[in-house]
Amino acid sequence: MHSNKQTPVKYYVGIDVGSASVRAALVDGFGTVVAHADQPIQIWEPQPDHYEQSSADIWAACCSVTKKVVCGVDASQIRGVGFDATCSLVVVDKQFQPLAVNREGQSYRNVIMWMDHRAVSQVERINATQHRVLSYVGGVMSVEMQPPKLLWIKENLKESCWEKAGYFFDLPDFLSWKATGVTARSLCTVVCKWTYTPDGGWDDSFWKMIGLEDLVKDKYEKIGNHVLSPGESVGKGLTPDAAKDLGLPEGIAVAASLIDAHAGGLGVIGADVKGHNLPCENQPITSRVAMICGTSSCHMGISETPLFVPGVWGPYFSAMVPGLWLNEGGQSATGRLVVGLTLSRGLDELALIYLATIQAIALGTRHILETMQAAGHHINTLFLCGGLSKNPLFVQMHADITGKPVVLSKEVESVLVGAAILGACASGDFASIQEAMAKMGRIGKVVQPNHEHKRFYDKKYKVFLKLVEHQREYRSIMNSC
Repeated sequence: MHSNKQTPVKYYVGIDVGSASVRAALVDGFGTVVAHADQPIQIWEPQPDHYEQSSADIWAACCSVTKKVVCGVDASQIRGVGFDATCSLVVVDKQFQPLAVNREGQSYRNVIMWMDHRAVSQVERINATQHRVLSYVGGVMSVEMQPPKLLWIKENLKESCWEKAGYFFDLPDFLSWKATGVTARSLCTVVCKWTYTPDGGWDDSFWKMIGLEDLVKDKYEKIGNHVLSPGESVGKGLTPDAAKDLGLPEGIAVAASLIDAHAGGLGVIGADVKGHNLPCENQPITSRVAMICGTSSCHMGISETPLFVPGVWGPYFSAMVPGLWLNEGGQSATGRLVVGLTLSRGLDELALIYLATIQAIALGTRHILETMQAAGHHINTLFLCGGLSKNPLFVQMHADITGKPVVLSKEVESVLVGAAILGACASGDFASIQEAMAKMGRIGKVVQPNHEHKRFYDKKYKVFLKLVEHQREYRSIMNSC
């Protein structure tokens, strides 16, 4: 007698904390998003360039969306959970209670958001040190990274916050702590935003040089001295309290987390491309670039060895795919030149401006790719996800202008798939992140470049490079004394 009993489907939960909302998805072992929910979270702007959130508010939203997506599913089929989040800074005291990151003393506002620019003078002083750890962030640290924010807290909220602080978490790591009670950090966050170096971990001389020697004294307990690769399982899985909050079974695997853009990259870059006639088939994953097209675009390229690319972040070890180095290029969609605008306001003119803007973004992508290739990357295929990947003109222009085929993800919500892949890896159902990526990252449409206008775009690209050069010259004139 043959049994008709089918093996029950295995599910993984991906939880993504964006800037303005929290989303969760229930994803099966084939990378299909079975259920999806989202909920807004609050942002406070007490003064210009200061952006704050509440870790309690964020966790409550995580619980609410997770309960929605797992509703009605047999708990025994849910195998693991993964988190990704913006790289915001969460501050708690020694008892893990929130500490105010503001002068008003509002302790529930204990998160300095990634986009907060309060630490401008601090980052200028840090960059002036020219310390060797800066070579791993493209030579110059961004005001959106964590050391300048920590220095700002020490200099501005010494008694109320700095001296009382027990732990400083990157938001993705705060979430895995909340779920497991374990203060381990992800290599992704500490390497990309905190200056943790793959060859030596924390560099005492850097923290002393910038005036944060107090972090060295306690053996880095406040910022993390237990670091895991993304997708590794954290502690003993979900604690009873967290399980109750999230509506998930106690003890299921919780993965070391990722920054949100990196989760998007993870969700698309490893997909199985057999039979799609792509140059990256039978080539190592290092021949691919993932492009996450949201408010701004992130270009994620990976390599076997560390490659230092001028003006591009990284190389970051194991920051997206364990064992490989990551370079992260980026462009603000609004920050690119578009030249030759007239005062005409007609519809045709508007269409031209729209096309010119999209072309400018695609030319910018080509510039980033060529800079990466000059530094040693070998890239032949683009993998796109995010909101703008739904725009056919945006996608076709990227294929035509870079001359490379563009692969679109079957699931537009690649960031959530990436978070679920982490949970799948932590559960032990897959042998590695790479295996989970190949099974769960699914290919939708493939857009080939149309070479008909290649000469035209090559000329446009030459003009684009001249414009970039001129823009730099104008900027240095305006910045000179």
